[in-house]
Amino acid sequence: MRHTNSVFHDLLKLVPWATFDKLVVEFGSDDAVRRFTTRHHFLALLFAQFGGASSLREVEAVMASHRARLYHVGANAPKRSTLADANRDRDPRVFAKLFAHMLAATPRGFRRTMGDAVRLIDSTSLRLAGAGAQWARFSSDVFGAKAHVIYDPDLGRPVYHAVTAANVNDITAAKAMPIEAGATYVFDLGYYDFSWWARLDAAGCRLVTRFKANTPLREATIMPLAEGSDVLSDRIGFLPARQAANRKNPMHDAVREIVVETETGKRLRILSNDLDAPAQEIADLYKRRWQIELFFRVMKQTLKITKFLGRSENAVRTQLAVALIAFLLLRALQEITKATHGFLELVRLVRANLTHRRDAARLRHNDPPRPLDHRQLELNWAMT
Repeated sequence: MRHTNSVFHDLLKLVPWATFDKLVVEFGSDDAVRRFTTRHHFLALLFAQFGGASSLREVEAVMASHRARLYHVGANAPKRSTLADANRDRDPRVFAKLFAHMLAATPRGFRRTMGDAVRLIDSTSLRLAGAGAQWARFSSDVFGAKAHVIYDPDLGRPVYHAVTAANVNDITAAKAMPIEAGATYVFDLGYYDFSWWARLDAAGCRLVTRFKANTPLREATIMPLAEGSDVLSDRIGFLPARQAANRKNPMHDAVREIVVETETGKRLRILSNDLDAPAQEIADLYKRRWQIELFFRVMKQTLKITKFLGRSENAVRTQLAVALIAFLLLRALQEITKATHGFLELVRLVRANLTHRRDAARLRHNDPPRPLDHRQLELNWAMT
């Protein structure tokens, strides 16, 4: 009779465990650990993400109820105090590095040259409260963190993430992000900094963002518009010689201003350093920004990044990294099984069948129960 793994087991087979073990050694995250190893910790957090657990107590109770089924994947049911201690004390870089490795291992068919790569940059707020959140103090009684993400809209997955306190400006976090030479970066007004734009420009990157309302375009030349275009105007000129605080502007090259009108009648001044592409192409690139906002919404609806199992900096960084790994695993499952249903439905089906022995490619099908092995029944009867 054909053996069928649990859905959780099928998802875990997509994890590069050899790399995971190397990272555990690299960061010494199992040093002086007797029982609750890094692997146990990782499996518990993944189970919480896939299962939708919202508290340490829920993780403890649900994993204990499935103890027999979890034994076969090497997981155990931790006490909530044990899990809380691990969230607070274990180095989150193990999980962040694993996420980075899994991104680098993207199948060759999905890779493109950097000239074709589009990168959307944005951040989302993560509200925190209670003991351990002092590192993320925003005001006298408000605590929060930010997740800063670079997102690939063509692959439908993040390619970089970082966590800061909520009072860290987006542009401050952006300056620490890696720059991929030749890629296209699309971002909003939170990243309005001429010196950072100059760094992108020097790396051969195309940038697409918005002008602030009070930023003029000097020595502007009006460009002709393509027939049938939605663009209202297209001009090439130069940014002001000075930026905020009377600092010199290092962005000396010409830029482009493309004016479009939204469905609500609002006019947007889109800025780009690409002087050659059709104006409509630049406008369409800026429209793609909504995809990273949709990603944040999906993450908050389907995975646990709005309620944290710990509020210390380590705990938040760890849980966010594991949530992103869970997202990659679900995306991989969706691609491998060639699922025709949407991502949100896949998450719901995985959650409902997580410890069941089901074919992950047939979660929507009402398959009959596995037949009993009558030979075993006959043997048991004969022995009585």
